[in-house]
Amino acid sequence: MSARPAAPAFPKNTIWVNQAQGPEWERLRGRIVLLHFWNASNIHSQHMLAELKILEGKYHDGMTVIGVHTPKYDAERAAAIVQKAINRMFIRHAVINDADFVMWRHYGVQSWPTTVVIDSEGRIAGTIPGEGRREELEHLIADLLEEAATRDLRAFEASPSISKPEPRTALRFPGKIMVTESGLFVSDSGNNRILECTHDGRVIRQIGSGTAGHFDGKLSEAGFNDPQGLALIKDMLYIADRGNHCIRRVRMISGEVETIAGTGAHGRPLTQEYSIATDVPLNSPWDLAVANEKLFIAMAGQNQIWALDLARNRLLPFSGSGNHGRDDGEGLYATFARPVGLSYGNQTLYVVDSDSSSVRAVRPDGRLQTLVGAGPYEFGDVDGLPAAVRLQGPMGCAVDPNGQILWVVDTYNNKLKALSLRGGGAKTINLPYKFLLPADVKSTPGKIWIANTGAHEIVRIDTASGQAVRLPIGE
Repeated sequence: MSARPAAPAFPKNTIWVNQAQGPEWERLRGRIVLLHFWNASNIHSQHMLAELKILEGKYHDGMTVIGVHTPKYDAERAAAIVQKAINRMFIRHAVINDADFVMWRHYGVQSWPTTVVIDSEGRIAGTIPGEGRREELEHLIADLLEEAATRDLRAFEASPSISKPEPRTALRFPGKIMVTESGLFVSDSGNNRILECTHDGRVIRQIGSGTAGHFDGKLSEAGFNDPQGLALIKDMLYIADRGNHCIRRVRMISGEVETIAGTGAHGRPLTQEYSIATDVPLNSPWDLAVANEKLFIAMAGQNQIWALDLARNRLLPFSGSGNHGRDDGEGLYATFARPVGLSYGNQTLYVVDSDSSSVRAVRPDGRLQTLVGAGPYEFGDVDGLPAAVRLQGPMGCAVDPNGQILWVVDTYNNKLKALSLRGGGAKTINLPYKFLLPADVKSTPGKIWIANTGAHEIVRIDTASGQAVRLPIGE
């Protein structure tokens, strides 16, 4: 025990995001402390947060989790943006904004996520990087709690739940949207439901109970967890149920909701074809697109695009090796970096590759080509010719009905951009409307629709006049 190094103290100028003042180390004596170094846009951090919630529930009377957020993007340095991420991910423990990587360096952290385990006397008992380490963490926590109890050092008070909530709104962090000739579908992700609306925002029906869970049933009886991408084929609505790591289908006539791919548990499927899609654990499916009897799936957690062949009922990898990168090339030899947005047009699948701040295109021959973007750590806010364009963590795209423009929501720049599909580069569309972390865009003749996620709203733009209107969904 004496060989364990003392945990470095919190820096004097520590910025606590979701509470006025955090605890001093002395007040944490007797408890096991997990310092969780994470990043809001890092998919592995998001997966690890789900594992930590399980540990927090099990060891609430002997363990405290403290989040330490370090930024990748410039926008993530702002405490207000970190607070949005805290609320979007339902984090209920204290979070530090380590914008200048001070604590990161003091603790020798090298990657997201990393969990530093501190014993009841304030000493480092272990440093565990990566996701999928819950079992290892659980064993270490249990041993440290038993050690503290044996030495009569253990404190048994419950760790407080910390909350700095968003304003009360009808929608909560809406993620993806879909627009048909007469309807608007909204993944009300933070409320774990999908809303079917008119173009003016009147709610027709709700799909999902609103309570996070994975259970099939009829419409509002079903359970979703952070639903995202949507696709409609005839009278079948397909949903990327991101938090449940599965694909759901809604029979729009009967209202029946069923799971058609994924087990409901997080996994990493092998790069092979599967004949029974419901036996395959998926990895954060984020968006969907449809073409030629295939449902394309942006498998964000695996850096791949998969396809569900609806005619043959087969699930198979479509593009990407699974490695994290921005390499163009043929089929499964190319690489993606957290693909989260899809749109199909011109016989091409367009992909928003968020971690590389890039827009990619999978051509009819299967070859992946980068349209704009330079790589995982090359981001910014630059318009111009393709080679010069820089984006910052974009999340969604949509092919314009004329097939010549790809609309892109440049999420961390809070902008709508138009990318020429004829090689003319990209430019910002200046609108008299303030966007906040927009996560999706759709295009219909004369209209552009945006999920203004950070502001909890859907915005409709008239392309002729430039007028932007907030839709009163659920109000």
